[in-house]
Amino acid sequence: MKPLVAIVGRPNVGKSMLFNKLCGQRLSIVEDTPGVTRDRLYAQCEWRNRVFDIVDTGGIEPGTDDQILSFMREQAEIAIQAATVIVFVCDIKTGMTAADQEVANMLLRSRKPVVLAVNKADQTGRENPDVYEFYNLGLGDPISVSALHGHGTGDLLDACFQFFPPDEEEEEEDDVVKVAVIGKPNVGKSSLINRILGEERVIVSNVAGTTRDAVDSYFENEKGKYRFIDTAGMRKKSKVDDRIEKFSVLRATMAIERSDVCLIMINAQEGVTEQDTKVAGLAHEAGKACIIVVNKWDAIEKDGKTMDKMRQDVMRDLSYMTYAPVVFISALTGQRVDRLFDLINYVNNQAATRISTGMLNNVLADATARVQPPTDKGRRLKIYYITQTGIRPPHFVCFCNDARLFHFSYQRYLENQIRSTFGLEGTPVRMTIRQKGDKEG
Repeated sequence: MKPLVAIVGRPNVGKSMLFNKLCGQRLSIVEDTPGVTRDRLYAQCEWRNRVFDIVDTGGIEPGTDDQILSFMREQAEIAIQAATVIVFVCDIKTGMTAADQEVANMLLRSRKPVVLAVNKADQTGRENPDVYEFYNLGLGDPISVSALHGHGTGDLLDACFQFFPPDEEEEEEDDVVKVAVIGKPNVGKSSLINRILGEERVIVSNVAGTTRDAVDSYFENEKGKYRFIDTAGMRKKSKVDDRIEKFSVLRATMAIERSDVCLIMINAQEGVTEQDTKVAGLAHEAGKACIIVVNKWDAIEKDGKTMDKMRQDVMRDLSYMTYAPVVFISALTGQRVDRLFDLINYVNNQAATRISTGMLNNVLADATARVQPPTDKGRRLKIYYITQTGIRPPHFVCFCNDARLFHFSYQRYLENQIRSTFGLEGTPVRMTIRQKGDKEG
């Protein structure tokens, strides 16, 4: 397993800004109000040629009665238990507080290595003397950092680095299929994961996750090794405002980014809604292998044609994803849940398919003989050759005489010909058009 660095501290000391600075992208939402980060956010970093994971937690308010705040403290405690090393962030502007002392005591009890970061030391030059009072926390030398400007972050990472275990080849991760379970609230994402983990349990371990009430779940059975990434934090609120919409899209996007395969869950009782099309669109745009999972099938009154009709409705509403297989399950009863593993393996392999240039050009010759390439004002499109340049998703490059003549409909036709020959079920396909004389790159 990769080392895990947990960033903890009381609210509003700049943990999320430091998290964003360390991982080099704006993943955690930063605002001046305390308590914006409620759950654990997770990202990958690299320092001194070593890849490790970093987790941002909500502020710890020791001894609070507020339900959300105590919940945030629990989340931070989970991150602390899973961490290799803990970065405890304090604020030089407010100085050392009683809450800092209580958090420090909690960290000392955890017996984990702790690196003390004193944030908001935004001035360069001489060391701010206010930093010395943080020696009183009993956590060793404080490191002055500025999450805003990035000063001191190298020293901070060096201090974390010395606690990392020896670098072993992390080969065991290579054969783990990462599966994101996405969908709008209340479609049964958590129920499905609980059903999978609760039955046929072989090895289950929790790794610091990304959502309010879930962690990544590792699961192994005779079909393979899987890491399920739950996005159960997308909860319906009485007023879904833009902020909450942003949070749910951010969560789904993060889960999709980290995954190999996306299970797009749809409620059989409601059919495909506008929010479903948004979530499915994210997975499609990211080029991930997808399976459309219609849940709550046990609650539907059925006759001989119900499933076919529902499949047609799903394909009509998600018309840009006709490549994705549709499976009808019940997370409640476990109906067809075991079939998911074969499908996950299948679409994951399809997304990694490589096709030789020779075979592709045979299909191209056949396709252009059957349907002539389009013409415009007397000029006919000539396609010289096609080659595959990438996988996950399969990416093809077509070289032609004039890219403007390559109409979208003909591109779609060629894509369909490739699919009908080689399968590529469950994965999007990317096609780039280059005309002769274009630089490759």
